Amino acid sequence: MATPKPQQSRLPTNQLIVVGVHIAAFLLWELLVRVLEVQQFILPPPSEILATLAGEQYSWISNSYVTALEIFGGYALAVVLGVLCALIFTWSRLAFVLFFPLLVTLNMIPKVALGPLVIVWFSYGIGTNILITFSLCFFPILLTTVRGLREIEPDLLDLVKSLRASRWQTFYYIQLPGSLPYIFSGMKVAAILAVAGAIVGEFIASSRGLGYLMIQVQASLDTPAMFMAVILITLIGVVLYGLVMALEHFLVPKDARLS
Repeated sequence: MATPKPQQSRLPTNQLIVVGVHIAAFLLWELLVRVLEVQQFILPPPSEILATLAGEQYSWISNSYVTALEIFGGYALAVVLGVLCALIFTWSRLAFVLFFPLLVTLNMIPKVALGPLVIVWFSYGIGTNILITFSLCFFPILLTTVRGLREIEPDLLDLVKSLRASRWQTFYYIQLPGSLPYIFSGMKVAAILAVAGAIVGEFIASSRGLGYLMIQVQASLDTPAMFMAVILITLIGVVLYGLVMALEHFLVPKDARLS
């Protein structure tokens, strides 16, 4: 009887394809710009964009740190307060009736228009940009968490109540696990909005960050530096989204995920 061969570990084919497509796109970009002789201030080749990393005048590390702090800070604040407010609205019908419509109305305010007012109230800087980021991320997390908490089967909640479980025990053991797919759905949407929130704040008024740097180099038509700033902003957003995806993979079963 033949001995079964041990299964070989499968290569992460999808990930390799994604990386390969990105590399091919950059190589094609480089080739077309060189062949068509496109002027650098219109569309620089990737090699010129990467060369700006050596420029000390851009302070890439410190500016990237400031932008990342604004993105992650505003996002974390939105997650914590979004889940807490959703829990309050689930526990208190009165709070839901009184305050949820108000939050919906406030969410309709364009954040770009709200940004100058926030700066007038709180001056400008990292803290203000964190608040702008928070304002963009808060409502998607609140909305999906409220829906998730309300999707719990009433019979299951009645059973837990009959066992004299406290509200926090009901939340921790029943409502939180059942609503995690909805919470992570909102968190993934908010992760995308967090990047926009931080950059909007830096565009309006800031003295540090990648958005501020883009405004500075725009005056001198330093297009390679502008592209490099966009790439770094994108990478920060990808890292945040990847962390959310990894956390969802660890906490939520695959068949329970919404996306």
